[in-house]
Amino acid sequence: MSLLTASRHLGRYRDIARLLLKYGRSDLVRQAGLDASLADDLDTDSPEFADAREKGNELAADLERLGPTFIKLGQLLSTRADLLPQPYLDGLARLQDSLDPFPFEVARDIIEDELGVRLSKVFDEFDETPMAAASLGQVHGAVLRGGRPVVVKVQRPGIRKQVFDDLEVLESLAERLEAHTAQGRLFAATDLLAQFRRSLLDELDYRKEAANLVRLRGIVAERRRLVVPAPYDDFTTGRVLTMERISGRNAGELSPLARLDIDGPALARELFDAYLDQILVEGFFHADPHPGNVLLTNDGRLGLVDLGMVARVTPEMRERLIRLLLAVGERRGEEVARIAAAMCQPTQDCDQHRFTADIAELVERDAVATLGQLDAGKLMLDLTRVCGAAGLRPPPELSMVGKALLNLDHVARILDPDVAPLEIVQSRAVELARGGMTPSLSGMLNAAMEARDFAEQLPGRVNRAMDALSSGRFELRVDAFDETEFLRGLHRMANRVATGLVLAALIVGAALLSNVKTSARVAGYPAVAFVLFMIAVVGGLHMILSIMVGDRRLRRRR
Repeated sequence: MSLLTASRHLGRYRDIARLLLKYGRSDLVRQAGLDASLADDLDTDSPEFADAREKGNELAADLERLGPTFIKLGQLLSTRADLLPQPYLDGLARLQDSLDPFPFEVARDIIEDELGVRLSKVFDEFDETPMAAASLGQVHGAVLRGGRPVVVKVQRPGIRKQVFDDLEVLESLAERLEAHTAQGRLFAATDLLAQFRRSLLDELDYRKEAANLVRLRGIVAERRRLVVPAPYDDFTTGRVLTMERISGRNAGELSPLARLDIDGPALARELFDAYLDQILVEGFFHADPHPGNVLLTNDGRLGLVDLGMVARVTPEMRERLIRLLLAVGERRGEEVARIAAAMCQPTQDCDQHRFTADIAELVERDAVATLGQLDAGKLMLDLTRVCGAAGLRPPPELSMVGKALLNLDHVARILDPDVAPLEIVQSRAVELARGGMTPSLSGMLNAAMEARDFAEQLPGRVNRAMDALSSGRFELRVDAFDETEFLRGLHRMANRVATGLVLAALIVGAALLSNVKTSARVAGYPAVAFVLFMIAVVGGLHMILSIMVGDRRLRRRR
């Protein structure tokens, strides 16, 4: 189907076309093989960097104008240091996920339709003015019957249809990019969009966010300095989420004077430890812990809110991340490159030697700094950038981990300016590595059962092998190439080469004899020369025909 024939999406295609025309010739999408670290080499005060930074801010503003789907897409792209230069990542990281609120009457109708009861039957109080309004919904303060303070998130009317229409447009574009452009294949446009689709559709189902809240509450239950709001399942649906209200202020607004009233170092350490447990132990983490989603409560704790965006890490990926963090902390560049390469998917343009050299340079560059001067998140994003530049496609989880750690670096330095994020990460990785070396009870039981089976079956297997050996029936089968077929092919090849040499000799002989003066001539040429040439022609045609017939038979047999 042509893009232009999809008339109901024609306006959306036009908007995207304008966006691509505006940024398509810039460094927004690097050409394959371009060093992704060039943006880092620019002086932040240079005109080039200032121009790129301005373009990044313009891109963020244009995505905001395109609506909620593209705001979320910009947030996802802000985690992909392997796709975009740093100035654009900075611009997208500041993307404002906020829109004008919709009327209270609309919100009330949605809540009553979803819960099936009148608003007054559920809430003693309900604030008509929303506390915040984002691209997918808005949040109201309320008090449940019985006096429990809550916040109610209400989804925007018509947002599902708009998101599905936009996803249909983006999927069509991604398929064409991957089919017709080298960049689309290099960055796996359809896979990137599939990840975005899963994330966005999960955010549209508030029941999944409620389940995320429950799981994260269980993970941080033993940490007395952290709190996660509890959802109220009886008043939660796919479009309405009711949860416990956490009173506090945005961690990003914490002033130096306010830090005197809290235990900043302890809070920063607790926050980092909790997220490292989420990533490296549980494999489930809050993927967007920016300062606006971390609240400093009135009793001096940290509240983690807005769990619409979460990420998951497989056990294999968690083990590799621990090894990677240990290698980074010990400045082992080759080991870092080896582990990172194993985590990535190589493309056709993969340059392993360049990747190893770039990783060694990255590790060596950071070796001059102490661990306290390094940010864990920036280091992870630099790593994904080097992967992309060398033709290695990093897994999405690695980018999400890097982005989450980058946000944590920022929040932790607000709480404690002297915090050393990489020291915390490395020490926690060492603890987890030591714990992983201690065999678990289930692992020991499984190994014991396998050893028992081996011991029970070993005598019988040895007896059967000895009986076969004594009776001369012992066979050793090796799955290798077919020697008979190999020799047959070798003979065919030798015969063809010999025949070719004979025919070549006949042609050369005919050419030499064509100059002999003789009365016996055929068609004006000496008779002997003519006969030799005709023999060569017939032999050559016969050899070509036999080759074609033989190859066809071979293909049919295969």
